[in-house]
Amino acid sequence: MTSEQRRSLQAFQDYIRKTLDPTYILSYMAPWFREEEVQYIQAEKNNKGPMEAATLFLKFLLELQEEGWFRGFLDALDHAGYSGLYEAIESWDFKKIEKLEEYRLLLKRLQPEFKTRIIPTDIISDLSECLINQECEEILQICSTKGMMAGAEKLVECLLRSDKENWPKTLKLALEKERNKFSELWIVEKGIKDVETEDLEDKMETSDIQIFYQEDPECQNLSENSCPPSEVSDTNLYSPFKPRNYQLELALPAMKGKNTIICAPTGCGKTFVSLLICEHHLKKFPQGQKGKVVFFANQIPVYEQQKSVFSKYFERHGYRVTGISGATAENVPVEQIVENNDIIILTPQILVNNLKKGTIPSLSIFTLMIFDECHNTSKQHPYNMIMFNYLDQKLGGSSGPLPQVIGLTASVGVGDAKNTDEALDYICKLCASLDASVIATVKHNLEELEQVVYKPQKFFRKVESRISDKFKYIIAQLMRDTESLAKRICKDLENLSQIQNREFGTQKYEQWIVTVQKACMVFQMPDKDEESRICKALFLYTSHLRKYNDALIINEHARMKDALDYLKDFFSNVRAAGFDEIEQDLTQRFEEKLQELESVSRDPSNENPKLEDLCFILQEEYHLNPETITILFVKTRALVDALKNWIEGNPKLSFLKPGILTGRGKTNQNTGMTLPAQKCILDAFKASGDHNILIATSVADEGIDIAQCNLVILYEYVGNVIKMIQTRGRGRARGSKCFLLTSNAGVIEKEQINMYKEKMMNDSILRLQTWDEAVFREKILHIQTHEKFIRDSQEKPKPVPDKENKKLLCRKCKALACYTADVRVIEECHYTVLGDAFKECFVSRPHPKPKQFSSFEKRAKIFCARQNCSHDWGIHVKYKTFEIPVIKIESFVVEDIATGVQTLYSKWKDFHFEKIPFDPAEMSK
Repeated sequence: MTSEQRRSLQAFQDYIRKTLDPTYILSYMAPWFREEEVQYIQAEKNNKGPMEAATLFLKFLLELQEEGWFRGFLDALDHAGYSGLYEAIESWDFKKIEKLEEYRLLLKRLQPEFKTRIIPTDIISDLSECLINQECEEILQICSTKGMMAGAEKLVECLLRSDKENWPKTLKLALEKERNKFSELWIVEKGIKDVETEDLEDKMETSDIQIFYQEDPECQNLSENSCPPSEVSDTNLYSPFKPRNYQLELALPAMKGKNTIICAPTGCGKTFVSLLICEHHLKKFPQGQKGKVVFFANQIPVYEQQKSVFSKYFERHGYRVTGISGATAENVPVEQIVENNDIIILTPQILVNNLKKGTIPSLSIFTLMIFDECHNTSKQHPYNMIMFNYLDQKLGGSSGPLPQVIGLTASVGVGDAKNTDEALDYICKLCASLDASVIATVKHNLEELEQVVYKPQKFFRKVESRISDKFKYIIAQLMRDTESLAKRICKDLENLSQIQNREFGTQKYEQWIVTVQKACMVFQMPDKDEESRICKALFLYTSHLRKYNDALIINEHARMKDALDYLKDFFSNVRAAGFDEIEQDLTQRFEEKLQELESVSRDPSNENPKLEDLCFILQEEYHLNPETITILFVKTRALVDALKNWIEGNPKLSFLKPGILTGRGKTNQNTGMTLPAQKCILDAFKASGDHNILIATSVADEGIDIAQCNLVILYEYVGNVIKMIQTRGRGRARGSKCFLLTSNAGVIEKEQINMYKEKMMNDSILRLQTWDEAVFREKILHIQTHEKFIRDSQEKPKPVPDKENKKLLCRKCKALACYTADVRVIEECHYTVLGDAFKECFVSRPHPKPKQFSSFEKRAKIFCARQNCSHDWGIHVKYKTFEIPVIKIESFVVEDIATGVQTLYSKWKDFHFEKIPFDPAEMSK
């Protein structure tokens, strides 16, 4: 080893100390370290932690004089899995590890929230490539012996030391895959739209996510179509159906070729209606011509369901059916698949992306588009983005034919309308968005529809809350104390959120916690250590406040015992994890009140009046009909568990066999149900009689069908008018009832407003159906023209490119690299530099991960050639037949030649210079 390499190792030892746990490589260093040195390092880790152990390791390492020890150290890193550290030391370029520092700081801030929200066993397999194998084993062992919170703490410790440049993105993807709420706090900046050199480097893409309301989908087995649910058997599942008269009535306008919104109740078989329309459409084309249908489904479960239904129905007729979702789009040639199939089931963002890229040139390739849950066609929803394209083509006078448009929904909604006129305007806007000239509803065959879809009677039950609530008083005092502690740490606590007049035990208080935690993420101080200390403390305090707030909500709607058990479980997990000074103090404060809380929760006089009324309803209904099947809707998973425990422990309700159904996402330490688990519960609820009451959250939002039942209870559960229609649709049996049980008069008032809005919606649709079709089309065209004018006027003008020549300087050493006049753009997003002069400015080394991507083949990395700089500038690729460099703007400083002003850019799109396309002819000059 040269003295220069030894000095470099000393210069970069801080990076190594923060990253390396030397105990993982000691076995590979046995030829160079004495046994007592190995024991000293191991003891240092056990007593003081891995960073102190790494300091001692480096001391011993730099004292070695034997030949080959430096190469042995690199080999040890490689064998143990420290690939990032290995690459950094080999090239003496720690830029990638340095870039991780901002994510380490963010994770330190979020650590208290991470511990309470993450279940390590669910994401460890996705993170395995970002960790050392031994770390993964240790995390799983801790989860098994000490609990999930302690395991999450160990996972944080390991991620903070990870040397893998993609661990922040991998963590983001793992959280999103598990639908973990922590992903909202874990922000990774680079998005899918900025496809630049970085995408060639690691091909890890993320995208903005928007969440929209999803209507209850059709039954998974089409059982609602041509016979009541009780008459359906598996043998006739996909045999030819005889449509009911009301289904033909719904399909008729579409079969006449009109753009149509089909609005019909949940359970009536709208999926089957879409099959009828699709079949009629495909058969109408003369010989030599073919139709092409695209069916859009918002969510993956619904996409999978509809793909299966359409395949089984149409493939027996010789039609080719396929599907593309976000999970498969990266690996398939979308244009070719659309070209080669008759029916394509898509999640809508796929088409939005391909229209933008031009791989699908226009919507004229389709002859029929069907939008499931079409009421979502508004604002920036992908449905609306598709229809913007359609309407631009229509209003722009394009010669290409436009596809027929069909929308399916149980409720078109009325938005914020206060009267029928406003509701009518809202519905007209939806029709304009979908270019629909007809709203099809069942009018002539209502009696037949009512034989299939039964409308339950609705009852409102207003009950009183507890007269006094000692439990709430004690918890509220603990919350005030915790807030005071937080204010001592951060005097500006109240200014971190705009939410005022927050009350303990409310959703508004939860929102306050979320805004405070988000403010912590961008909180800055000159003293970074103090900044980190304050942010971590605030996250600890707000995480405890969140648990107290959750407990108050459980106490409000269930037993005090359930709320107290919830808190005891939380503090038990806290004790099993790191348990720092703040956590010790907060735990002690809770335990000082524990005996009093136990006493209050056991006092019979503190029973919840709402539960007494719920018990009465259940006893009464099952006495009248012992075969009653019930769905009990509640707002949160914690309430699902609490009410199940209450039913099972209540001797008056021994006739009930409760099952639970919750969503697939994860919140805090609560695990969501998997899709197979949900289906298993639903099958048991439908068929076997294992459960006669199902306690559920709003899982219908996730594309799951719920069986026929005759009693629906909404326990403090209310939404908008669309949600109301959907939830009420659960009570499908004849003579079914729907109870809304609440202690809040405002909840009943909101539900009555929803009922009024439903009437407004139906009255408005009836009014529209009386309009002359030409008048209606004129109204729609006027709205479309006006909306397009607004869209066009809101478009930001493209910035005028600066044609003045600029310098690009190395961002690290400020050496001149090239001029903008020599930069060329390849495929709109990759940037190369022409001329021999630039070749003298960089050196190249073989790429550690050579890869073929699109028209590019990564071959090498390029670095600043200036001595002692070696700043990473980008990569060297083979593009078609050319060997060229591809640079990234974030590696350079842009200097104005005339003024000397220097500017930093993180993305090429923000640098508005004259961008000249790459021309192969220039390469031969």
